[in-house]
Amino acid sequence: MRLKHLFIISLLLLCTGLQAQGFRFALFTDTHLTPKTNAHEDLQQAVDQVNATEGIEFVLVTGDLTEEGDRASLRHAKEILDKLKVPYYAVAGNHETKWSESGVTDFGEIFGGERFRFEHKGFLFLGFNTGPLMRMANGHVVPQDITWLREELEAAGKEQPVILVTHYPLQEGDVDNWYEVTDAVRPYNIRTFLGGHYHNNLLLSYDGIPGILNRSTLRAGQPVGGYSIYEVTADSILVYEHKIGGEMEKWLSLSLTEKYYNLEGATDKYPDFSVNETYAQVEEQWLVQTGIGIYSSPALYQDQVFVGDDRGYLTSYSLPDGKKQWSFASGNRIVGTPEAADGVVVFGSADRYIYGLDTRSGKELWNVAAGEPVLGAVTIEKGIAYIGASDHTFRAIDIKTGHVIWAYSGVKGYIETKPLVCENKVIFGAWDNTLYALDKTNGKELWKWTGGLTRMHFSPAAVWPVAANGKVFITDPERAMTAIDLQTGETVWRTKQSVVRETIGLSEDGQQVYSKTMNDSIVCYATAGDVPRQIWASDVGFGYEHAPSMPVEKEGVVFGSTKEGLIFALKPENGEILWKHKTGNSLTNTVVPVNRHQVLVTATGGEVALLRWKE
Repeated sequence: MRLKHLFIISLLLLCTGLQAQGFRFALFTDTHLTPKTNAHEDLQQAVDQVNATEGIEFVLVTGDLTEEGDRASLRHAKEILDKLKVPYYAVAGNHETKWSESGVTDFGEIFGGERFRFEHKGFLFLGFNTGPLMRMANGHVVPQDITWLREELEAAGKEQPVILVTHYPLQEGDVDNWYEVTDAVRPYNIRTFLGGHYHNNLLLSYDGIPGILNRSTLRAGQPVGGYSIYEVTADSILVYEHKIGGEMEKWLSLSLTEKYYNLEGATDKYPDFSVNETYAQVEEQWLVQTGIGIYSSPALYQDQVFVGDDRGYLTSYSLPDGKKQWSFASGNRIVGTPEAADGVVVFGSADRYIYGLDTRSGKELWNVAAGEPVLGAVTIEKGIAYIGASDHTFRAIDIKTGHVIWAYSGVKGYIETKPLVCENKVIFGAWDNTLYALDKTNGKELWKWTGGLTRMHFSPAAVWPVAANGKVFITDPERAMTAIDLQTGETVWRTKQSVVRETIGLSEDGQQVYSKTMNDSIVCYATAGDVPRQIWASDVGFGYEHAPSMPVEKEGVVFGSTKEGLIFALKPENGEILWKHKTGNSLTNTVVPVNRHQVLVTATGGEVALLRWKE
């Protein structure tokens, strides 16, 4: 009898454990709130229906909560989500990380962080960003987030089931370093990735690990919107689509007992680095793996290299050997490229300050408070630093004293570009469809150019303008190159012939401009004349491309870089390829040539490098 009683008690305990393990949750994604649509109604209806549905224990929100990443829309999304009767956990999508007046700091402040971690009935949930941050490129998981993943998974152990939550799918073509993430997590009990981005219900494989993408909450031309319901049982994950006002419809069953991938084996789809063997004349004189994402170009001053990073550090490296000399901590991430002159290095931070540091010691000499994060790059001319911020203000600052000489507050959007100082003007674009020209001596507005652009996403805001032969040259996300009269701001010519995007570079003699097309090629146009005239096009073979990394000519070589880590050098007279090289597979920022044979490189993967080539 005792054995029988013990068996019954054990069976009851087992059944109770299985029942406790089971749970349901909802998933919202790609809500894309904007005042111009009814997206907020779709999200509100989803919230109301979840609140009226029995058994939903929490909600995951997997990115693109807003269309333009602005603070007002993020707060509106939170106001609606706060009406949920159950907890919710959110990660950002590319519409929050690419377009962000705050440098992506608003998301963390409003939703409590850029990552999340929680446990629920034996399952560990980890959510994190997949970028891209501020620069148009493929998605990217920054090195510090991969470190965090490893630490959390190591602490959890190899038995606990884990569900990973992202926005982008972790696969080639979506996230440039997908393989680093899948390799980092595969030794653990990863049951699935969950996310959005494609606005459809899809089951994918991320190097063998199941990846489930979910429909958007938007109605998208249908009468109503919807969302996903997940049911976790003792042996399965069941996925349902729940349209507003309808019944749940199951579309996927995923086993919790089947082994979907090899725990020890790595991906067999690593990026191709064979180009480094083809062009063996290029070597890495030095390369530093910082372990922190980098979104700005290096700044070169004498024998020092200055680099800002995602943790808010401005670091000085030795040009000859790459050794770290000093590091200064600002209060938040650095997005804009610094610049140095006369013993002072100047940069802006998302902590809402502009800083001036002593180049040799890293000691803070001064700071200027801004009302919002400072994402703009710096241009220094004759002891004056020119820089824009997200408080709709562009400033001219004395680099020795930190005195603000003038401030122009007529900018409607936020600023991330590097300004052009030319003749008596300072010229820059903002995320408000506008290119501005100000008098550099007093900040007076001289002209504004919009070119008929009507969408914020088409703004000439990421390109670094150049000028020659009485014209300013820009490219924009409407796939156009434009020449603008330097004195009047009137359009001289505008062409979509080459399908360029947000890159422009000027030849050393001022007679040519260079730009990347969105597929494989670099094009060269003449700066003279009143009509567009293409001089050459060179097929560099980099594939689909949309990263805002500018071509730069130095000592008779045109240098450039791409969203997948390719650095290349061309002859300026005809575009002939001199060499190509990859230091990684993530976005390489605008490179900085030291001379004809050496070029400085930074990348979102955390690399800082000096390349050297032999002719």
